[in-house]
Amino acid sequence: MKGLLKYMSPFAPDQSGAASVLYDMGGLTVICDAGGCTGNICGFDEPRWFGKKSALMSAGLRDMDAILGRDDAMVAKIRSAADHMDAAFVSLIGTPVPAVIATDFKALARMTEKRTGLPAIAVECTGTRLYDEGESDTWLALFKKFAVEPQTQERILGVIGLTPLSVSRCEVREALEAYAHEAGYEDVVCYGMGDGLEAVKKAASVSYNLVVSPAGLKAARYLEEKFEIPYGFGFPLMAPALMFQLFNVNARRILIVHQQVAANDIRSFLTMFGHGDVTVAGFFMMTDDLRQPQDVQLTSEQDWQQLVREGGFDLIIADQALRRAVPDYQGQWLHVPHFAVSGELENENTYAMPEPPAEEEEPSYADETAYDGVFSWAPADETDEDSEETGEDA
Repeated sequence: MKGLLKYMSPFAPDQSGAASVLYDMGGLTVICDAGGCTGNICGFDEPRWFGKKSALMSAGLRDMDAILGRDDAMVAKIRSAADHMDAAFVSLIGTPVPAVIATDFKALARMTEKRTGLPAIAVECTGTRLYDEGESDTWLALFKKFAVEPQTQERILGVIGLTPLSVSRCEVREALEAYAHEAGYEDVVCYGMGDGLEAVKKAASVSYNLVVSPAGLKAARYLEEKFEIPYGFGFPLMAPALMFQLFNVNARRILIVHQQVAANDIRSFLTMFGHGDVTVAGFFMMTDDLRQPQDVQLTSEQDWQQLVREGGFDLIIADQALRRAVPDYQGQWLHVPHFAVSGELENENTYAMPEPPAEEEEPSYADETAYDGVFSWAPADETDEDSEETGEDA
C-alpha cells in the first residue's frame, strides 16, 4: 500500500510547519482542532517551547461544533484569549476536521478581525500534507497581509525559510550575522527566528533575500514581484564539524536526503572537492531551480527503499531515522539531523569524531583467563623442551 509507513515515523505535518513559522511573530496562533493536533505541535514538533514562550491555543472543537459550524463560539473563545494578552495579530491554522467540513477560513478571519479588532490571517492546512507546505503557505500569507508599504532599501540581508523543522537548530542569528557581514551587508533579518512581525512589515527595506529552504520560495518570489527585491538560495548554517566530515569523505556514489536547499549546499561542497556522482533526494518540496537530472522526489517509504536498493550508493548523507527502512544497506552513513523527520536537533556532539578505541593489554599466556579466543593453544602432548624440563604446560 503506497503511503503506508512500516519502518519510518510520520514526518511533521503542515499545521506544525505553519505554527513553527508563527512562533516568533508575536501573534495569537489558533489551532482549529479538538486538541490533539495542538498537543502534537507543542509536545513534539516545536523545540523552542523548552526555552521561549509563544501564544498558542486550541479552538477546542467538539463534535457538534464541527457538525453545526459554530464559528461564532470559536470566535468568542479567540476574543476572550486576545483580551488577556498583548497579541499583535491572530492567525488561524486549519487541521483535518475543518478540512473535512469545508470551513470557510476567509470568512472566519473576517469575523475574527471584527470581533477582536486585530488583523487576522488564515492558513488552510489539512493535516495530510507535510510541514514545508504549511510553512510555505504561512510565509506567503504573512508577507501578503503585512508587507504592504514600500520602504527605502538598505544594505540588509533578509533570510526566509527559517524554522527549527527545516534547519534543525534553534539559534541561527550569530551564524547568519557573520555570513551577512562577510558578504558586505550591514545587518541581517532572520524572519521567524529572532525577528517578528515588525520585520515582516519592513520587508521591502531589505536589498536581498536569501532562501534557506524551499518553503520560503513562494514568499521570496512574491517580494521580488511586489518590491523588486532579488533572491537566491543558500544554506550558510552548515556546521564546521560537518564540513570537516565531508572533506574526508571517500566514496564513489553519494546520496543526500534532506530539505533541498541544505542538501544542495552539501552537494556543492562535495563537488568542490572532486565528488562528481552526487544525487539529492527528498520527501519534501523540490524546486526545479536547484534540481539536477539525477535528483529524485520521494513520495513514499517504498520509493526510498527502492532508491537505496537499486542506486548502488557507497555513502548516504541523511537523518539516521531513515535507516530503519533500509536495514540491508551496507555502505557508509553520515548522520545529518532533520528535525521534521526525527525530532533531533544539531548539537556540539552531532558530528564529533569517535574516540579511538583504548589500547588493550596483551594477554598473559600464564593466565588462562586472559585468553580471548584469538590465540591458538598447543595441544597437551605438543610441549616444548623447556616445559618438559620444568614439568609445566607450554
